[in-house]
Order: sequence, then C-alpha cells, then structure tokens
Amino acid sequence: MTEEEIEQLEKFKIPKKRVALEPARDVFLFCCYTGLRHSDVYNLTWADVHDGKIEIVTKKTVDRLVIELNKKSMAIIRKYSDISFPKHKVLPVVCNQKMNKYLHELCQLAGLDAPIKITHYEGNKRVDEVKPKYELIGTHTGRRTFICLALSKGIPPTVVMKWTGHSDYKAMKPYIDVADEVKESYMKRFDGPNETNEDKQKNEDEQKNEDEQKNETK
Repeated sequence: MTEEEIEQLEKFKIPKKRVALEPARDVFLFCCYTGLRHSDVYNLTWADVHDGKIEIVTKKTVDRLVIELNKKSMAIIRKYSDISFPKHKVLPVVCNQKMNKYLHELCQLAGLDAPIKITHYEGNKRVDEVKPKYELIGTHTGRRTFICLALSKGIPPTVVMKWTGHSDYKAMKPYIDVADEVKESYMKRFDGPNETNEDKQKNEDEQKNEDEQKNETK
C-alpha cells in the first residue's frame, strides 16, 4: 500500500454498525508502522514493550528483534493501554482468518478499490485477472507496506533488515515492491538538482519582491 492509501484508511470514518472494524484497523496499521508479522502482534505482551521499544523473539524465525516505536505506533498502543486483554496482550488481535475478513470489508468501505492486474499460470497457460485492491489486502500487507515505505523514505536496507529480521538482502527482496512515485523520484535525479518546496517558495517570494520593486519605480 502507498502512504496515501494508508492515510486514506486512517481517516476513514467507520460506520457505527461496524465498530468491530476499528480494532482490526488499528492492528493492521500497527503492522504497517512496525513491520511486525500478524503472528508477532498477536503474541505481543506488555513484557515486550519498554523504554519506547518492542523487544521480541519472533514466532516464525526465532529472531530477536528490537523495534523502536514511532509516534503512530506508540499512539495505537496508548489507545488500548487501559484495557485488559487475556494473557497481558497489548492489542485486541483476532485470528488471521477473521482479520483478513475484516480487512477486506474495511478496505472496501474505505474505497481502496483500484483495479489490480494479477497473473498466474495454470500449467503452461498464463492467466491474467483484474481484482479490486481490497481483495488483495491481507495481514501480511502491513509488513510489506512497512518495508516499502521505509525504503521510499531513504532508510537504508540494512537498517530495515534490523527491524524486520531478514538475514540478508536476498531474503528481503521478495517483499520489496517499489512504488511508482519512488521510481519517479529516482528518475528525476537525471534531470539535475532537485528543487525543494522550501527553495521553490523562496524563489517565488524573491520574484514577487522584484516585481513589486519594479512597479514602485514606474
């Protein structure tokens, strides 16, 4: 998912009749902001959270990870800090199957329905299908989104790997899906130095001042 789609999901007002979707959204966004697998968020307890960090041993790979909490992931934790969940769990996480069902409904309601072309093979026959994006969003999308967004923000792969637990770049590569806007930004480097918004505004202000001075001298 792109950063714009994440923001769209964040701001979506969930209907009162579907309040069960709100915890599902929070858990999914938590995965997007930490890179944790759904299984690790499911097992996350308060003993794993301290000093603004998460320290866990992952269920799938038995790696020990230390993940710093950013403002958004910390806000989600604080939202549920006064609620007592079984086994001292931090968040209201449901099973993987039910979570995927909630995500499909949530993302459909939020309007994440862009057509996505997917290709698979049946024997030697290539089969192309077009599906709405919400049908393709599942629990693992959160972790994939974290990796893509981190890389798009210029965070080195070696740092991202420290958060996700990937042992080498080859192991992480299947999860990398470079967003179009990231490719576009790199292509623009061939055009020369980039003008930042601050520089652009400064140049516009200078031009405006020059025009005003010329008008005064007329």
